[in-house]
Amino acid sequence: MFYQFEDEITTIELEAINPHYITAGYVTLNEFSGIYDSFGFSRFAFDYCKSNAGFGSSVEIYDDYSFAVLNIKNAENVNENMDSFAVFIKKNLLIVVDISDNDCSVRDSFLNSLSRYSCINITLEKLMVGFLDDLIKKDKNAIKESEFEITKLEELVLKNKATDKFNFLLLNLKKEFLILRNSYEQLIDIVSSLEDNDNEIFEDDDLRYLSNFKDKVKRLREDIDMLRSSVSHLQDAYSSYLDLKTNHIMGVFTAVTTIFFPLTLVVGWYGMNFENMPELSWRFGYLFVIIVSILVVSVLTIIMKKRKWL
Repeated sequence: MFYQFEDEITTIELEAINPHYITAGYVTLNEFSGIYDSFGFSRFAFDYCKSNAGFGSSVEIYDDYSFAVLNIKNAENVNENMDSFAVFIKKNLLIVVDISDNDCSVRDSFLNSLSRYSCINITLEKLMVGFLDDLIKKDKNAIKESEFEITKLEELVLKNKATDKFNFLLLNLKKEFLILRNSYEQLIDIVSSLEDNDNEIFEDDDLRYLSNFKDKVKRLREDIDMLRSSVSHLQDAYSSYLDLKTNHIMGVFTAVTTIFFPLTLVVGWYGMNFENMPELSWRFGYLFVIIVSILVVSVLTIIMKKRKWL
């Protein structure tokens, strides 16, 4: 489907496109295979879209057009499959090629960008930035939610409620943040290449829109870097908590061993069975040993608790 910006936005057929007006189109990869040569795009560009689906984002600059393949992750659910699409840019022309858009989010962002600016003020740069900006409009809130999640995890550590799967959870968070960071890096690289405007597709006065969008993505990347740093600090805190917990357990075992060690000495002492041991023939000998054992254990327990070793 193609849309042309004249006095108002109108749908238009391929054959009726007027190159003097800004035109935007959203097509599938199969549809694009039959029309790419009508716009002067090379066969290589089409094949590149197919071969690069699902891999890193990239951009190619030619004399009269540019195209980029983007693979975008949903910041609200990084574990979902990424959206893959291509953007072809020519003078007064923007075409978005759907390579893999299972949730239709790319199509929705494209349609939203059409009504973002009026037909009087629309430019190719505004249209391009409006489309890309809509793709990441939810990322800021998603990052804030991740901040709250990390804060809750910190509370679990402080309250000694972290489970055995805590490290695995932190590892998943680091993986998600790394994926998002790579996505932002690729987006920054692509916008930077378009901002150079080597083929003079964009108007110089409107390149600031690309620059402003790039700065916005950089801030998102910095937020992700901050979250990754927070997770690393949380891992260190959790490791320290485990070490402290282990040390406490070993301290308790040591204290218990110390308390009952005198009983081992008593058992060894009276287990020698010498002939001249008066306690063996004394009628209160057995009771005496019991009282001594209880007294020793009680005294050592009191000492351990006063010194907070138990």
